[in-house]
Amino acid sequence: MIPYGRQTIEDDDIDAVIEVLKSDYLTTGPKIAEFEKSVADYVGAKYAVAISNGTSALHAACFAAGIGPGDEVITTPITFAASSNCVLYCGGTPVFADIDPKTYNIDPDDIRKKITDKTKAIIAVHLAGQPCDMDEIHKIAKENNLIVIEDGAHALGSVYKGKKVGSLSDMTTFSFHPVKPITTGEGGMIVTDNEEFYKKMVLFRSHGITRDEAMMTRNDGPWFYQQFDLGFNYRITDIQCALGCSQMKKLDRFLAKRKEIVLRYNEAFADCENIVTPYQLPETESGWHLYIVQVKNCDRKQIFEALRDKGIGVNVHYIPVYMHPYYQEHGYKDVHCKNAEEVYSHIISLPLYPGLTEEQQNYVIDTLKSLCER
Repeated sequence: MIPYGRQTIEDDDIDAVIEVLKSDYLTTGPKIAEFEKSVADYVGAKYAVAISNGTSALHAACFAAGIGPGDEVITTPITFAASSNCVLYCGGTPVFADIDPKTYNIDPDDIRKKITDKTKAIIAVHLAGQPCDMDEIHKIAKENNLIVIEDGAHALGSVYKGKKVGSLSDMTTFSFHPVKPITTGEGGMIVTDNEEFYKKMVLFRSHGITRDEAMMTRNDGPWFYQQFDLGFNYRITDIQCALGCSQMKKLDRFLAKRKEIVLRYNEAFADCENIVTPYQLPETESGWHLYIVQVKNCDRKQIFEALRDKGIGVNVHYIPVYMHPYYQEHGYKDVHCKNAEEVYSHIISLPLYPGLTEEQQNYVIDTLKSLCER
């Protein structure tokens, strides 16, 4: 089976992990700060907080933003559920704005329509690595005094108008799951230029506890620590961060390979009227985490199953979040985003990862074309 996504692990990655396994620190050691600096420097942010996974990164960002009961947060329905679950974790209410049918990202015009006096933040998700229309989103946020959190789980290395995703908004989160641009196995990161948010998130990932004398109300001795908030154990290990440090050195190479694969897909499907290839917003560079096509004038389920039967591990990204049973049972039965539902009915994610060979890609192309041209 050719998977839709796969990690690229090389000998130097393995060596980096082995080196930590032989060291004194397996967790809460020096590799965490090293990895944080690597990502912060790459994206152009002042601060970074390495954390256990992309979902905990979103949770930490919502916590730092002060989201709580009575607060509404506007986000997209075409995303993994974590992008809105993080609001629920804090007691807030997710509000779904429809998507732009070309980019599949949240539509700024619909964000405007969904703003109320309870709206506190916008979570913009860069689906597949394609940056959202951040100028419009920031304009809306400024007009309404809203916090902007970017879910950049797909977008490490993506660029918006000459600036890397991670340098644009109040906070940006990343994921290092194996199918993402780089991997730490599981892992996440939040980057920000806001020192207050940074300090809140550092506490949040480790039980709300600190040993920082400058923060403590008293100090009984070298063993002493104090809990200032109800945080979580969202720590990441030095083992994972060693892998992350090694992977960061290869990120640009990985991104270049992804772009090369995308260009071959685009060229191959250019004349296929039943296959709609991804649209790229002007003045942006996608990190191409996913290659999402729409199949038109075809039965999507039949195409999907036929591709799987032929050893091509396609997927669908994503089911509109509000359609999940949990959301249906908790107040979202009457929510409908027309564009999101229409796009969802046609989309399929094709294999895209640096290790995909030309032979494998040709097989994917030829198989999909033959199924869509019947």
